Amino acid sequence: MNFTGSHILSIQQFQRADIERVFEVADSMAPYALRRKVTRVLEGAILGNMFFEPSTRTRISFGCAFNLLGGEVRETTGFESSALAKGESLHDTARVLSGFSDVICMRHPDSGSVAEFAEASRVPVINGGDGANEHPSQALLDLYTIRKELGSKGRGIDGLRIAMIGDLKYGRTVHSLCKLLCLFENIQVTLVSPPELAMPEPIVEEMRAVGHSVSITEDLPQSISRVDIAYSTRIQEERFASQEEADIYRGRFRLNQAIYTQYCEPNTVIMHPLPRDSRANANELDNDLNQNPNLAIFRQTDNGVLVRMALFSLVLDVVDQVHKEARDVNWYNSLRTL
Repeated sequence: MNFTGSHILSIQQFQRADIERVFEVADSMAPYALRRKVTRVLEGAILGNMFFEPSTRTRISFGCAFNLLGGEVRETTGFESSALAKGESLHDTARVLSGFSDVICMRHPDSGSVAEFAEASRVPVINGGDGANEHPSQALLDLYTIRKELGSKGRGIDGLRIAMIGDLKYGRTVHSLCKLLCLFENIQVTLVSPPELAMPEPIVEEMRAVGHSVSITEDLPQSISRVDIAYSTRIQEERFASQEEADIYRGRFRLNQAIYTQYCEPNTVIMHPLPRDSRANANELDNDLNQNPNLAIFRQTDNGVLVRMALFSLVLDVVDQVHKEARDVNWYNSLRTL
């Protein structure tokens, strides 16, 4: 893949060597993400952050990553604050806003919308999530987290055992992660969901076609008993026709410390793309897991900054310049680790 000037719209764009390149660059971004070094390599560059669905982590993480490279961020949040509310097309919006930006990150509730926008954009576009379709940067940071978590135990991604739990029909993060795992070998995937919220069949078949073992179940305790990663997702209530329909499935698969202790291997890593739904009738990851050292959900969010810094550096072709004028920070920085 030639990253320079490219849109990042789908995991299908990537080969294994591309993933390794992203992760290599992400590793090199740690001094800046930890605020130990400062670089201004993107000074003068502008990121257009366009989020037409609610977002905390993705929107702020992209903005933070761009700022840490020295760039500036301009944001549009919600349809009501954009000309789309007046009937403007994605084509016209893309033509206009790409004249104001050097790169654009976009989230939109309709599948395929970001790709449609990118066709008219004059600058690179990164998909921050398009409906129930894909979320490529989340999949990259998830796999980067898996790599780091298993690497600390002397393991690689090949041979991974992973359970994906919850809303697998509408959960775009697991869709992209499954596609990404097709680039690796001998993966064992257990899909845990109600039949109505099952992983789309084409994605299941894609994994099986490359030789991965895929099992489908509603049995949470047994599905997490022999895995390296337990990846939980929330019910994507915004994709349902009504709140009442979403409530049918909410809280169906809850993981707490007692269940973890009884069924999981001692080093099983717990992941979640966040936000986790902590309401009493949901609570897919209980707060009593917060002190569990294998809870990696906040390490995931930290890793997201590294991966997004890497994507910006590659797409804007500044990887070789990032470190040339780096300097130490000149403010108080409490000790942080990723």
